[in-house]
Amino acid sequence: MDQEYDIFETRQDGSVTWRATVHGLRSARLIIAELVKTTGNEHFAMDLPTGEVVFSVDASKATSPKGAITHIFQIAYTDRLRNERAELLRRLGYGIISVIGNEAAKVLLSAMQHADIALFIVGHAAPEQTREEMVDWLKAKYPNVKILALNPPNQQLPGADYNAVQNGPEKWLPFVSTL
Repeated sequence: MDQEYDIFETRQDGSVTWRATVHGLRSARLIIAELVKTTGNEHFAMDLPTGEVVFSVDASKATSPKGAITHIFQIAYTDRLRNERAELLRRLGYGIISVIGNEAAKVLLSAMQHADIALFIVGHAAPEQTREEMVDWLKAKYPNVKILALNPPNQQLPGADYNAVQNGPEKWLPFVSTL
């Protein structure tokens, strides 16, 4: 019996959208191939019960100067900042998945247990306790993935691997490029 897979699209603004449910890996590949042609965005098929990403195609990687790379997962707290950072990172050739808020991050990451994530970015526009809770959760679930915390002036998150003042990308991009 063919297994059921859910198809998702990572849009240019970094948001992830569910597109379809299909039966069988062959069907997933055919649907994704068509979606990539029409949208030019990244698409992936996931087995939701296990959280396994079974197939992924990113149309932008064909022209990316960095070639095939792992993803940066951004937890932002405002739509504007999420979009700005995602667009900048995409222009620089990085694969980016973005969500708004801790709950959205936990839901998506729990479903993507086997995702290839190279870095987490935790935005600055939430209370310190909210951001600390996110860093603690990420450290518990993904102990080998680095975390970059973007901070308001005079604040740092002790659990993060890197801390940068959110005062323009020139302050935090050097941490991303060390990957």
